[in-house]
Amino acid sequence: MAQDSQLYIVLGLGNPGEEYAATKHNVGWMVIDELARRHHIPLRRERLKANYGRGSIAGQQVVLAKPLTFVNLSGDAALRLAIFFRVKVRNFLVVLDDMNLPPGVIRLRSSGSDGGHKGLRSIIETFGTTDIPRLRIGIGAPEGMDAVKWVLSPFDETTQPVMEAAIKRAADCVETYLADGLEAAMQRHNG
Repeated sequence: MAQDSQLYIVLGLGNPGEEYAATKHNVGWMVIDELARRHHIPLRRERLKANYGRGSIAGQQVVLAKPLTFVNLSGDAALRLAIFFRVKVRNFLVVLDDMNLPPGVIRLRSSGSDGGHKGLRSIIETFGTTDIPRLRIGIGAPEGMDAVKWVLSPFDETTQPVMEAAIKRAADCVETYLADGLEAAMQRHNG
């Protein structure tokens, strides 16, 4: 069953700069890039502390956005986008990396804690609610490495193909979310 037509913001978390482009912390940006490519939505605008583009996915008007604030300050860009586009937090979908999930596992939820992710924490604190839909993409936990170094490092040769497939599945999940709603997307794509 298709959702009512309204504007959604899909916000992929990541860090700006070439040195971060292929890192684990930029998985959210990678999903946004995949959706932009699939749906021919150019990410040209660089204001509101984000790089974003507007288009249509699954019959829904959507803004695909990548905050330019660095991950830990993502709430600033999220709030600017919400105010500018007059979008309520329930019409946000935050896409982010998650060290608590094995590499390649995706998990869509309607609400919950930040799970230790400082970017999601920034958004929760900014909006004053944990009722923010989020799509987490597992990057695995560091073994014998500092967490910051882990998230700011690229995937190894073994994990890279797993993550490329996960990014495509995450984009599929966003499409289902926009077409059929959160519950349908959770049932079809979580795991």
